[in-house]
Amino acid sequence: MKLRFIFIAMIVFVCASCRKNNSNPVPSIPFDMTIDINLPSYSALIGVGGWTYVAGGSKGIIVYRRAIDEFIAFDRHSPADPEGICSKALTPDTSNFLQLNDSCSGAKFSLYDGSPMSGSDYGLRQYQTVYNGSNLLRIYN
Repeated sequence: MKLRFIFIAMIVFVCASCRKNNSNPVPSIPFDMTIDINLPSYSALIGVGGWTYVAGGSKGIIVYRRAIDEFIAFDRHSPADPEGICSKALTPDTSNFLQLNDSCSGAKFSLYDGSPMSGSDYGLRQYQTVYNGSNLLRIYN
């Protein structure tokens, strides 16, 4: 019985190690920036639901304010185009701004959490955010 358990455990371990690598195909570009959301260039982030672009990452970064004290940031490089062949970055959908569109591949992603909605097996590369509760937002990886 003990030998059977060890054999089954080994099979499970081997099968688990054979799974597809789910790492994000978008390159990880070192980034660390603090922005002041009270500045005019970031004023869209003053209210919940606002978003803005920040220079950096692979094809730029989009920052979205999900709640009073919660921000989320994603690289605008589409995981549907890992080599970056398309020169265009992801842009918010004009009819549903909580959706980011890849105009080259047709892939769609959620701005709320970065998950793929269609056309990609991978979600968006996410950056860490830390908000000081007043006006400063740090974005980094």
